[in-house]
Amino acid sequence: MSNARVAQEVQLVGMDISEMETLAAMHDELPFRGKQLFHWVYKQQVDSINAMNTLPSSFRDLLADEYVLHPLTLIKKTGSDLEPTQKFLLQLPYGEKIESVIMEEGKRVTLCVSTQVGCAVDCKFCATAKMGFIKNLTAGEIVDQYLLILNSINKRITNVVFMGMGEPFLNYQQVINAADLLNHKEGINLSAKRITISTVGIIPKIMRYTKEGHKYKLAISLNGSSQDQRLKIMPISKTHSMNGLIQSAWDYYYISKKLITLEYVLLAGVNDDIVDADRLMDLIGNLPCKLNLIPYNEIDGPFHRSSEEKIERFVNRLERANFTVTIRWSKGTDISGGCGQLAVLDQESCN
Repeated sequence: MSNARVAQEVQLVGMDISEMETLAAMHDELPFRGKQLFHWVYKQQVDSINAMNTLPSSFRDLLADEYVLHPLTLIKKTGSDLEPTQKFLLQLPYGEKIESVIMEEGKRVTLCVSTQVGCAVDCKFCATAKMGFIKNLTAGEIVDQYLLILNSINKRITNVVFMGMGEPFLNYQQVINAADLLNHKEGINLSAKRITISTVGIIPKIMRYTKEGHKYKLAISLNGSSQDQRLKIMPISKTHSMNGLIQSAWDYYYISKKLITLEYVLLAGVNDDIVDADRLMDLIGNLPCKLNLIPYNEIDGPFHRSSEEKIERFVNRLERANFTVTIRWSKGTDISGGCGQLAVLDQESCN
């Protein structure tokens, strides 16, 4: 099927159950046909409209003529030689490309999805920043990463993290819509506890997320132990300050009663000193949270991963902290599939 057709026609993946019921009614079908369609797309996860055999053949023919099922096309799959991690290159209807990653650890199979083509935040240590911002993904384009990759790996995906290309909270409503589709009990039915949305710290959107009471886990990329330090590597700190970010995390806890996760990428000579560990403990204080320390995954740039000795000293210093501390070693770094490594700089090569 040509990209031109996918771009011009309405895609079924991305519609919620009420939209599919409305679609059915528009074509003189009873509303329950829309619910059946929803089940076929998200619960049965079929690859073809013709496979939806509980729908009348006339309705299936109409759907095949006027709609397309998947907004994305799977272009390439790259496997790691070091671990069971795979990176996927997918193409959007107008030819733009994104990457997603599957990581396996025991029975846990985690999909890292992208929410934008490129990113506007410009974190200095992140490969995606080199792309600049190209466009937001629709909820359908986010969810379709799950559907296409699930069919490709023939394994149950147990967790989804919104930590791929882009800043999720700069595409807020489409991200929430996608999470709701992943979580819907009559569809994919992925537990809210197994869905994590990560943000660099867009404070008004954290406040909105808190007020709306969403059930999904929330993670904030901290990556600095002071405002000045964070500002040098994350320009977004100019408008979303460190103190404001920590206050928003406290507000989230007070209202939701849920632990927030703070992500901290360890950069050699930048934020990995014992002084930084002490400042982190003062900054976070008694906030009920989990701190994920992420040894930096190197890209072509000035930053480097901290030495194992420095990482160990940093972790040992945090033993006195009032919050939980874990080290998250990224998977798929040999295929540029680790945290901060996703980028498709040539947006024309697969058209």
